[in-house]
Amino acid sequence: MEQLGRILLTVGGVLLLLGIIFTLGGRFGLGHLPGDIVIRRGSFVLYVPLMSGLVLSLVLSLLLYLWQRAR
Repeated sequence: MEQLGRILLTVGGVLLLLGIIFTLGGRFGLGHLPGDIVIRRGSFVLYVPLMSGLVLSLVLSLLLYLWQRAR
C-alpha cells in the first residue's frame, strides 16, 4: 500500500506541475510561438503547436534531469 501511495502522490505532483505550466504558459506566449502552425478555413481550424511542443519538451527534460541528479 505504501508503494501505491507514493505512485499516486507522484502522479498528482506531475499533474499539478502540468496544470501550472499550461496555466502560465499562455502568459509567456506558449501556444503562439513562431513555428506553431495554424490553418483556418471557414469554420475549420487546424492547430499544430510544433515550437511550443519543442520548448515544453526541453523544459520538462531539463527539470527531470535536475530532479534525477538531485536524487
